[in-house]
Amino acid sequence: MSLQHPLRMPCLVFANERGEIQDFPELEMAGRSGSWYLRPKLTDLIPLPEGSELFVLPQRNPIGIEKDSGDPVLLDTNPFDSRNGIQAVAAFMAPAHTAIFSAAFEKRSPDIDPLPLFAYTAVGWLDDRFWVCAFRSDEDIRQDSAGFHPGRIRTMTEKKLKAFPNNRLIQHLGKCCLTYSCPAAKNFFLGRYEAPLPTSPGCNAQCVGCISLQASGCCPSTQDRIKFVPSPAEIAEIAVPHLNSAPRPVVSFGQGCEGEPLLQADTIDKAIRLIRKQTDKGTINLNSNSSLPEAVARLADAGLDSIRVSMNSARKGCHTLYYRPQGFDFKNVLESILVMKKAGRFVSLNYFILPGFTDDPDEFAALCDLVDLYRPDLIQLRNLNMDPDWYFEVVQHPAREKPMGMRNWLEQLKQRFPELRFGYFNPPLR
Repeated sequence: MSLQHPLRMPCLVFANERGEIQDFPELEMAGRSGSWYLRPKLTDLIPLPEGSELFVLPQRNPIGIEKDSGDPVLLDTNPFDSRNGIQAVAAFMAPAHTAIFSAAFEKRSPDIDPLPLFAYTAVGWLDDRFWVCAFRSDEDIRQDSAGFHPGRIRTMTEKKLKAFPNNRLIQHLGKCCLTYSCPAAKNFFLGRYEAPLPTSPGCNAQCVGCISLQASGCCPSTQDRIKFVPSPAEIAEIAVPHLNSAPRPVVSFGQGCEGEPLLQADTIDKAIRLIRKQTDKGTINLNSNSSLPEAVARLADAGLDSIRVSMNSARKGCHTLYYRPQGFDFKNVLESILVMKKAGRFVSLNYFILPGFTDDPDEFAALCDLVDLYRPDLIQLRNLNMDPDWYFEVVQHPAREKPMGMRNWLEQLKQRFPELRFGYFNPPLR
């Protein structure tokens, strides 16, 4: 057994009413895949990655596995002190890691508020450490916590903010870096890897799990959305030096702190042409819902190198229920993929991963059909940042069969499409 995996099954962890996390050796940890609660394999488990966080899940009771029978067991009372409450616990993993199982819990009532917009991975305890049901999906170290030194980040950020007081986009990214601890913004100020270029205050979708704008009374968004459209000159003032000097440089439109960048195609078109007049280095990328194929074609003509297509599902119905598109449909998304492929450009699918949905046999079949027809180059295995109970309710997903298992799902995709790449980040292409 690899040292990356435990030699025996970790035990369940829970939190008391004060949020203090405790382990319960009488039950093994469980993993959730849709409506199934299962014992993970030892090879499904890795040490909690550095830079991850542990979350307490209010009004949700933990589920563990009975050691002898392997059956799931609901723990609805604190086994050490029945008066001290009990809450489930989950891990929010560091970037470049993908979940195999979600945290196993049960809501105490059907009408409680959804969890905040994070991913909730199964976590257990063994040998003085936490273990999660996950795998490293990209060896790229660009967002590893060991590479971020708070003092240097603050120094470099404040220096650039002072040097460019009139560039609104740089000032905006300063807040992303220092207030929201955005890894992409940090890397921009550190002068390396992938730099963000948010441009769009508006959006033509109302994604249920949008992390930058949520309806009042819903779960809170995790960051503020940009409130202005930067000028092409402001964008180029960031992009050109970064592409010229950063190692493995990428600049990306379409960030978590904005709406849909294709709504600002005019600005982005001008910005790309301005950038390419000054440098031919690095990769210009667009993260997008890919709703406007005509705009995508225009940006490809301007010099866009790659596109990352945001996608929760390869099925039109589930896609529509999640994105709630305004003025476009799933067909337009697929057309945008074709546009980029015909232009000879690189296409990634930002394919949101949720065990029990992603590896559902019907979803797998739909994804295989999409890859067969449209031939994307890369699937980015990004965890879905959303309460799983809420998500399954939103997409109205009636599972007809037991999930394949995320390991099996990935292995079958690799066997069927040997040329298809898998990862987590937008790759540098030049």
